[in-house]
Amino acid sequence: MPTKLRIATFNLMNLEDRRDRLPRLEDRIPVLRPQLVRLDADILCLQEVCGQHEHGGRMRLDAMNRLLECTQYEGYKRVTTADRHSGQVFEHHNLVILSRYDIVEHHQYLHEYAPSPRYQKVTALPEEREAREISWERPILHAKVQLPNEMVVDIINLHLKSRRPTNIQGHKMSERTWKTASGWAEGVFISSMKRIGQALETRILVDKLFDEDPCALIAVCGDFNEEFDEVSIEAIRGDVENTGNMDLAMRVLVPTERNIPEPARYSLLHNGKGKMLDHILVSRMMLAYFKGSEVHNELLHDESIVFAPKIFYPESDHAPVIARFEMPESKIKWSTADSDGAKDDNCIRSSKGNCQ
Repeated sequence: MPTKLRIATFNLMNLEDRRDRLPRLEDRIPVLRPQLVRLDADILCLQEVCGQHEHGGRMRLDAMNRLLECTQYEGYKRVTTADRHSGQVFEHHNLVILSRYDIVEHHQYLHEYAPSPRYQKVTALPEEREAREISWERPILHAKVQLPNEMVVDIINLHLKSRRPTNIQGHKMSERTWKTASGWAEGVFISSMKRIGQALETRILVDKLFDEDPCALIAVCGDFNEEFDEVSIEAIRGDVENTGNMDLAMRVLVPTERNIPEPARYSLLHNGKGKMLDHILVSRMMLAYFKGSEVHNELLHDESIVFAPKIFYPESDHAPVIARFEMPESKIKWSTADSDGAKDDNCIRSSKGNCQ
């Protein structure tokens, strides 16, 4: 019997439990929990999950645990990002993967494949005299999930750097007010450098997965802070239109939300305009089993209006995104034959053979 598989991604918008911050967790749970139940996800990628200090000083994801109580996700297998030195979860912006099925392997990557570039700020006051490392703060979280039919899906959870400009010393009057347009522009440039750097590291990881298995089932999920036709996502997608190389056609990643009508295709509201910033990109082999997408954006609010009174909404400012699949009872073998008639399990049509 085929396995129905729902993969979802959801930015929870700083899920924390601090008494000095609004909205409080007890106000958020009654709103967020029904959203999670509605997702009915078999694999759920979460972003912006904050850690809480327990007695003894260790960090735990208590706020998330409270949110997941009385839902199907309470008993799911899970992996999270963690500080590579302490082994503890981070205080802010953790990534979490929850899975109904077994997680047989997991890793996180931060400058494993893309070392920190060096850059000397040109507008900083006082002046910078040498180039410094530009590091992105959030790792990539990768898990291999084994389905009941023994197929393994590579799930990659991402949270790319936002468009918010990086601080440039000597150019800010307050948190959101800049003294100069040039300082703001350089801050935006550095933020984009971080975002594209994360995208580069993700694409290198994806290519390594294809090197190991040309038929890899891959889903890259998360908050990309860009729409699907912008630079960082194009770097991850690897479209033939950009590489100019048809031999790379089987390594392209496809945005699943493209089958949603454009008027309804948005996961965030910014100045009254809908923007699709949350995505699930899948490999061609995964696309073979794809049945449809959903974006639960009916109750999105717009936090970007400059002169509106500050309202502490309990829900997230991002909508969850879902991709639906129907996986076969057993793994499909994609075989090719070379000029001598020898066959090899593969999913790539080569110049010497045809898919059988």
